Amino acid sequence: MANHQKDFLFVLIKSLSKSEKRQFKIFASRLETSSNTKFIELFNILDKSEVYDEKLILKSGIIQKVQLSNLKSYLYKQILVSIRLNIPSQNIRYQLREQMDFAVILYNKGLYKQSLKILDKTKQQALENDEKYMAYEIVEFEKLIESQYITRSIQGRADELVVQAKELNYRNTISSKLSNLSLQLYGIMLKTGYVKSDEEYKYIDDYFNRHIAKLDESKFGFREKYWFYNANLWRSFLVQDFLASYKFAYKWVQLFYDNPNMIYLNPVFFLKGNHYFLESLYMLKYTSNFKRYLNLLEETIADPKFPSNDNLASLSFLYVYNNKLNLHILEGTFAESEYLIPEILNKLKLHSEHLDEHHEMLFFYKIASIYFGNEKYNECINYLDKIINNKNLTMREDLMCFARLLSLIAHYELGKDYYLENHLKSTYKFLLKMNDLHEVQKEIIKFLRNLNNFYPADIKKEFKKMHTRFVELEKNTYEKRAFLYLDIISWLESKIENRKIADIIKEKAKLNNR
Repeated sequence: MANHQKDFLFVLIKSLSKSEKRQFKIFASRLETSSNTKFIELFNILDKSEVYDEKLILKSGIIQKVQLSNLKSYLYKQILVSIRLNIPSQNIRYQLREQMDFAVILYNKGLYKQSLKILDKTKQQALENDEKYMAYEIVEFEKLIESQYITRSIQGRADELVVQAKELNYRNTISSKLSNLSLQLYGIMLKTGYVKSDEEYKYIDDYFNRHIAKLDESKFGFREKYWFYNANLWRSFLVQDFLASYKFAYKWVQLFYDNPNMIYLNPVFFLKGNHYFLESLYMLKYTSNFKRYLNLLEETIADPKFPSNDNLASLSFLYVYNNKLNLHILEGTFAESEYLIPEILNKLKLHSEHLDEHHEMLFFYKIASIYFGNEKYNECINYLDKIINNKNLTMREDLMCFARLLSLIAHYELGKDYYLENHLKSTYKFLLKMNDLHEVQKEIIKFLRNLNNFYPADIKKEFKKMHTRFVELEKNTYEKRAFLYLDIISWLESKIENRKIADIIKEKAKLNNR
């Protein structure tokens, strides 16, 4: 992934499409009598540069150093204004904001009736599209105008506005409480990870129930339902209740498919909901539904009505290709999935400015898993090393952990005993340092450490012992997630039966195909 530039103006210019650059130059030419102005010259210099270089700008002679900061700020603002003027008209939020601005202009000119007429129409649009925060803002503005100018247009107007304000404020408060709860649960996930004991489970459960105790789901509108399902999903992820995560992710996705206009109004929420739903199906190994909803997601994204911008393009790539890899891993079709790898690497470069390193490393782990399933252990280790040697993955220690464990197994398969011993020591130290030494990790390290001490005739017997041990561990609520990162059981079965791991997983996938 390319190194992100720190200069905001440079990054903004590099993010512009050809049409946006053309629109900006047309817009800029209207601001000044000559197109050869300083800020357009600065734009052209940065547009042609591969990296931000302040010396190059000063060398051009268009401006002195003391003036550069102000010129950059002015250019940054004008680019944003130009983009805003050319936002597609189908974006309802921009339409509402624009109408609100028009109403303010008319109000300031003392044209109260005209202002109220626009506000009433805009409020209806806001309510139809579940934009309750905007609707509340409009009602508050209507109250302001009515308090200054007696329109006599509707009898009981004051009471009507007061009732509307109370209802919208109540609904917005519920949405805010639920979105706060969702964010707090996500924060707990980042800080402490998944629950590891009954005590942690009880704490999360009590914390969650305390915050939703007085809420009545039957009275929820679209936005309240969305945040309610979102909060429930994070709670189920935290306590590793895969069935509950499936249930609420399904409700989240179905909420959008039942209200298709909301897909196009809230595309990011729609994409995220589908990703979590597919992740839940992956955890439950529900292959048939996984395929169905992945195809449905791709069809929806391909629909011409689906919004298009850089952020959505990056998120669509991230979620679709992540789950394409997940499907191949789930089915054991490792050889059939290798065509995806060059596509993913090219798209990672294309979307490098919009994706963080954590998502890139997650792709690398899944690519490594594909190569491992294809018994291409050197390629597997190559991608795992990219993760292991990355010093910035402070928020994804679980990924670092399983990258090291998979690397250990790949080194064992290659017969690299010297490297295996060194990796065992470093991996053990790493796990102790991150305080995440679960039973699964302990057993893997202990087993690999002792493998070289067994007589060749006894190795298969030891594999069988470990298989029995891991089958038991998989039933443990607080250990089962580890097997989704690393299918150690299928690997052991491949060693016991002297078969390819891909064939083992394919057979299981057929049995689990629901």
